[in-house]
Amino acid sequence: MTTERRTGHHSRVDYPELAARTRRFSYGTPRAVSVSADGDRVIFLRSAGPEDPVDRLWVYDVGVGTERLIADPAELLATDSAELPAEERALRERLRLTAAGIGSYALDSAGLLAVFALAGRLYRADLRTGAVTHLPTAGPVVDPRLDPAGRRIAYVTGGRLHVIGPEGDDAVLAGEDGVTWGLAEFIGAEEFHRYRGYWWAPDGRTVLAARVDEARVPRFHLHDPAAPEAAPTSVAYPHAGAANAEVTLHVLDLDGGWVDVHWDRETYPYLVAVSWSDAGGPLIAVLRRLQQHGLVLAVDARTGETQVHAELADPRWVEPVAGTPGYLPDGRVLVGGELAHEGFDARCLFADGSLLTPPSLYVRRVSGRSRDDLIIEAGEGEPSEQHVFRVPLRPTGTAEARRITPAAGWHSAAVGGETIVIAAQSLDHNGPEYTVYRGNATVGTLASLAAQPPYAPRPALERVTDRRLPTGVLYPRNHVSGRKLPVLVDVYGGPGHQEVVAVRSRWQERQWWADAGFAVVVIDNRGTPGVSPSFDKAIHRRFADVILADQVEALGALADKNPDLDLSRVSIRGWSFGGWLSALAVLRRPDVYHCAVVGAPVTDWTLYDTAYTERYLGLPADTPDIYAHNSLLELASDPPGPGEEARPMLLIHGMVDDNVFSAHTLRLSAALLGSGRPHAVIPLTGATHMAAGGLAEKLLRMELDFIRRNLGDGHAA
Repeated sequence: MTTERRTGHHSRVDYPELAARTRRFSYGTPRAVSVSADGDRVIFLRSAGPEDPVDRLWVYDVGVGTERLIADPAELLATDSAELPAEERALRERLRLTAAGIGSYALDSAGLLAVFALAGRLYRADLRTGAVTHLPTAGPVVDPRLDPAGRRIAYVTGGRLHVIGPEGDDAVLAGEDGVTWGLAEFIGAEEFHRYRGYWWAPDGRTVLAARVDEARVPRFHLHDPAAPEAAPTSVAYPHAGAANAEVTLHVLDLDGGWVDVHWDRETYPYLVAVSWSDAGGPLIAVLRRLQQHGLVLAVDARTGETQVHAELADPRWVEPVAGTPGYLPDGRVLVGGELAHEGFDARCLFADGSLLTPPSLYVRRVSGRSRDDLIIEAGEGEPSEQHVFRVPLRPTGTAEARRITPAAGWHSAAVGGETIVIAAQSLDHNGPEYTVYRGNATVGTLASLAAQPPYAPRPALERVTDRRLPTGVLYPRNHVSGRKLPVLVDVYGGPGHQEVVAVRSRWQERQWWADAGFAVVVIDNRGTPGVSPSFDKAIHRRFADVILADQVEALGALADKNPDLDLSRVSIRGWSFGGWLSALAVLRRPDVYHCAVVGAPVTDWTLYDTAYTERYLGLPADTPDIYAHNSLLELASDPPGPGEEARPMLLIHGMVDDNVFSAHTLRLSAALLGSGRPHAVIPLTGATHMAAGGLAEKLLRMELDFIRRNLGDGHAA
């Protein structure tokens, strides 16, 4: 890698090409950071440079402030000729992980040993000596995990849960034909972010494992038309209103005995979170199908019986806090949820029902514990920022939190012992920048080998309308005030994801669009996180009306404040939920939006998965009018009314997308064709929902050409 590329002198290379080569300037950035229990080691993954996609395993020794390379895939096997197991490919898709090499790793409780899978092979690494050992297995390995003492390794292969003993003996702990053991089902991983399916007991003598039976789940079939010689792939996909996978939990002894975990699975079918620490036995969180009520249950690992520790309830839906539930050192149970009474509207943490965090915070995640403090990630009034806080665990009688990230921006943390690693991102620097702290002292940083982008975008972030919707506006770097610009609304708009954040990397591509001659507008409508629970949940049963109304109102408010926005030329583009919203915008409000790029949209919500869709829209059999009202297909099937101009759309979809199936776009295209509405379709052969491998960047010029042809010339002067 040349110094020129590393330092960002790319005057001869256009942004789309550069972004594709560097995975949007993320290759060479540390990720998957964790800290050993004693705080002596920081473990992380990072590739070798700005155009290297292969992640290696590294250790940062806190005592001396130096890094050591532990495992390099190039030295372990020929990764270019190795095939990932299907289960590993599915896990990476759920994690939205596009890096090659080592995808993830797991540690023993002390952080002395690590295990990881590489192209289906199992490796154990001694993090003190750097020795890496390949261990033979019964088949391609998925999700290997050490027992807390580091003596045994569990892994999944072929849907069976195996354990390798201290002498290298490999035995099946649980397995049967037609079901999987030790893996998360699609809904658990995709919608509840529970990416694992088994958990070691603290003493390493038993395993709590999920058994997943998908016999009742409908089968969808994936087939790339560009490969007619290949057989279709059948996947279990629980679409709205259909049967879910049957998920049960079992405590498995290493000698072959087991007990079943008992809870009312008919009433609470969703297993959304599991923890098992040395502070107590297993804790699980379960939800009803419509997710308006849930339970936190303590599991007796000897009998499988459960006891209710907390109830979770909301008339719209329950939104658990990441990192909960869990036991605190004094035995109290930590639970996250909403505080929505006595005038409060907050996401908080509770310990045995008592408020632990002040209602001024919007708690997003529990990072870990440092001695007597809980380390959390939360917002504090400004939704575009996230900060790290210390929350005292000793009872004080009041809810307290001390912010430890003073600078503006977006921060996250990894914790072990007295060591905290904080990842900082902001509009002022490229990031993330990882700083290692021990106690109150700065120890050092984790080096980033990523390429520097060729420019530094400076969006104007502000909140508009009576609802104080978060927005951002970005102009061309050579913009002269007073010159009207066509508008590009770059949108997502869906639950669980913000676009208006104080992170420079999120605006890099948008600056390219702006420099092409547009005023780029980004709006976080109600339904997106970060403001308050009532803001999050205002979309319940009324997706289309609330979200589109907010987008239109905010766009008008921004134009009032920014007279250079030409609202006679407005385009909109989005992917996934943003694709649905882009199509909805031009179909419902052609008076506001004049063309749309529609990427991987959900066009018929009855074809999308159960947990996500039913959370917001209910069961299709109970609320058919709500599903019809939010469907794009019915809108697209109606010909334009008198005096209405049909607005053009560019539809884009991956042919082997296993999340939003390409049937969504194909059905939308058929409806548009039948009603005489103009559109074009780009099928992405071999592409999944992520459109990885530089595909998304290669599409940029085609999108730009489409918008220019249908909106008017967006060239900057």
